[in-house]
Order: sequence, then C-alpha cells, then structure tokens
Amino acid sequence: MLSGQWESLEPGSIINGCSEGASVCATIVCFHKQLLVCFKICHSCFRRQEKLQRCGQCKFAHYCDRTCQIAGWKEHKVECGAIKAFGNIGDNIGKTPNENIRLAAHTQLTTIDDLEDHISECQDDLKDLKVDIHNFLDYWPRYSKQHRVDDISHIFGVINCNGFTVSDQRGLNAVGVGLFPNLCLVNHDCWPNCTVVLNHGNQSAVNTMYHSQMRIELRALGKIEVGEEVTVSYVDFLNVTEDRQKQLKMQYFFDCTCEHCKGHIKDDLKMGGKVVDGIKVPDELVNEVTEYSREMLQKMEKARLDGNYHEVIKICRECIEKQEPVLADTHIYLLRMWSTASEVLAYLQFIDEAADYTRKMVDGYSKIYHPHNASLGMATMRAGVAHWQAGKIEVGHGMICKAYSILQITHGPTHPITKDLEAMRMQTEMELRMFKQNEMIYQSMREAALKNQPMTMNNEPLAESVKNLFRRPKK
Repeated sequence: MLSGQWESLEPGSIINGCSEGASVCATIVCFHKQLLVCFKICHSCFRRQEKLQRCGQCKFAHYCDRTCQIAGWKEHKVECGAIKAFGNIGDNIGKTPNENIRLAAHTQLTTIDDLEDHISECQDDLKDLKVDIHNFLDYWPRYSKQHRVDDISHIFGVINCNGFTVSDQRGLNAVGVGLFPNLCLVNHDCWPNCTVVLNHGNQSAVNTMYHSQMRIELRALGKIEVGEEVTVSYVDFLNVTEDRQKQLKMQYFFDCTCEHCKGHIKDDLKMGGKVVDGIKVPDELVNEVTEYSREMLQKMEKARLDGNYHEVIKICRECIEKQEPVLADTHIYLLRMWSTASEVLAYLQFIDEAADYTRKMVDGYSKIYHPHNASLGMATMRAGVAHWQAGKIEVGHGMICKAYSILQITHGPTHPITKDLEAMRMQTEMELRMFKQNEMIYQSMREAALKNQPMTMNNEPLAESVKNLFRRPKK
C-alpha cells in the first residue's frame, strides 16, 4: 500500500518518477496481407524510427544514433555478448531470447525479493515457465554470477504479475516490457486516483546537460488528500465487472473489492439497451443483439488479423446497423464496433464516415471513463484529428482542445504526444479563425492542400498568412 505523506496533490502532479528498474524492447512483428513487417524501436529511448543504426556486434539492438547507443551501452554491453552466444547454442541457432528472458537478466534479484511471484498458483503455465528457465540459463553469461533455479523462477513470476507494458514515444503502440519495483507497491482500484505513464526523457539535445533519463511516472488524476491511498488500475475499466475480476484473478491472483466492483457500477450502461422517447428497448431484444454482436466481433477480429480491411468495414457496417436502434450508446460491443470501424475507415481514407463514428465513440466513452482517463484522452484526440481531416474544423478543434486538457494531466506537458497535441491545437485554432473570417476561402484552400495542387489566391486581404495554415498534419 502507498499512501500520501505530502500536502494534498492537484490533478497532474507527479507523485513518483521512477528511473530505477529494468525495461527491454520487444521484437515486434505484424502480418499485413502477404508482408512481414518488423517495427524497429530504439533499444535505448524506445522511440519508433524508420532508420536506425544496428549494433555491429550482436546485430540485434538498434539505436537512433550514436548518442542513444552511448546512453544504452552500460546495460547493453553484457547483453550484447549474451545474445551472440545464445544464438550459437543448439536449437537456438539464429534466434534471440524473448523479452521476458532479457528482462529477467536485466533485473537485479535483490530489488524484488519482497514482491509476490505466485508461482504456486501458476500450475497451468509451468511448462512455459520451465522453457523460459532453460532458455535463461542458455542466455545468462557463464562468467557472470550464477543463480539458483528458484531465484530465476521468482523473477519470471514477478515479471508476470508486476511487469509494465512499455509504449513508444507517442504512447500509441506497445514496444516492450518493464519492471519498476517501487511502482509495484501501488495497489489496484478499478476507479483509481493515479495513472502510470512512460516518459521517454531526452537524449537528443546537442548539449548533454539537457539530457534526461527515461522514467515511469505516477501521476495524480484528481485531488489526493493527505493520507489517502494511491491507486492505479491494472485493467481497462471499459470491461464489465465480471470480466475485470476474471482478468485480475487470472493474471494478478486477487479478488478486487473496490467500490466499483462491489456495486457493479456502470455495468448497466456497458450492457444496456437504448431508451427511445422514454421507453426502454425490451431486454429480450437487447440480449439477442448483444449475442449477435459478440459473434460479429469475433468475425471482425479475424478479418482484421487477416488484413482484409474491406471485409472488416462490411462486418462493422452490418453490425452497427442492427446495434444502433437497440443498444445504448454506452454498450461496450457497440463502442468496440465504432472504434474499429473508425480506425479502419480512416486508414482507407473514408474520413467523413470515420469522423462520425469517432464522435459517437467519444460520447460513449465520456459516460463510462473517469474524466481524466488516458484512454478517453487518446480517443478524443483521434476523433479531433478525424474531424479536422474531414474539414469539420469547429468540432475538430474543440475535441483536440479537450484531448489536450486530458493528456496534460495523464501524460504531462513535456510528453511527446502532449507536445504534438499542443501543435495541433495551435494549428486548428488558426484554421478556425480563418474559417470564421471566410468559409469559402477556407474550404477552397483545404481542397487545394488535400490535392497538393497550387491555388490562385483572390485579392482579398486576410489577417493571417493563409499559406501556412494548411500543411498536412504529420502522420
């Protein structure tokens, strides 16, 4: 349990910035149609880059530049030789150890002795645990201190129960796994007063005095009084109570007794039916469409994994047509369909339809999530960008401003994604001023910018320099 010994904290305050711990970059591979794509991540700052420099020895680690390589050398110098040796042993020829094995090697055993591993409760996963232990022994350098099998088992158990997912610099994609012992002491609550975010720090400044370490930050979501327990959520609150408790029991081995679980708070919204003119849709029809939605979600997910995006859209449209007249706008199956449909439609450049679904999705999220929830902030940002790209500048600017205010609290003003939002907020504010001055010129400029075609300007004086208002948003 972690409780406050400080003055009362305001939303966005950093309670704990933990750089002591270990984190490793995962090898991320995804299938897109017939192409095998491997995302390259810097192994020092965890930033996603198109062009990275590869370690000349192990050929596995990648870095943004010489600065990142130097910053990461202290941890990599032992791992470098171990990776080379691992790839030359028996069945491991040409292979590299998975992220759990590498994280276990990075972890100092003495720092996690007091953390629970729940090995005795992992009977179903013992086979995988034995494989990981065997691979760890192959990977661990022979000239380094050797550890007992029980100690190695403890580390893997702790990683399974306490590991944090590490995201890229934009906070959009999982790129690795980390273990930060201090933050493992923070208890769970389905409606927490804090959130955990990765701050990638700064290793790119020319002057090294401005460099800062990557660290995990514990940030207050609301006002926290003196002596109040600090909590974070281990699971997504969008799930209903039963599903959240199953996940907590399976992965973290405890039964949640928070107020939202005991009272099944908001479960009625998440699985509810639509109310039309004060009359609720019959429960039988709601249950029927809910079961239909569950089946369609499985079909949609299969089509998405196969890269058949036009089939995904077909399934989403067909399902949403049956869902919207029956299910509440907070029903989680309808929200998931809106979310997937908007994402794929935006990818396929059906921007207007995507924007419409994102607006509905955000309206539903706002009724379920904590007002300072990071997932709500990210969804609102996506909706704002979709409306901006669709030419609906007033709605787009409003949503981008709302997302900015949320992520200022959840991520902080120096996080890369918050800085991106600040730039978008300023850009849409300028475009909105122009839109209000002369809508016709705004729309003409927008169409010319989207087509990448030059446009002849009318001899009408404008307060702003319009040529700079329509740069394509960075993707």
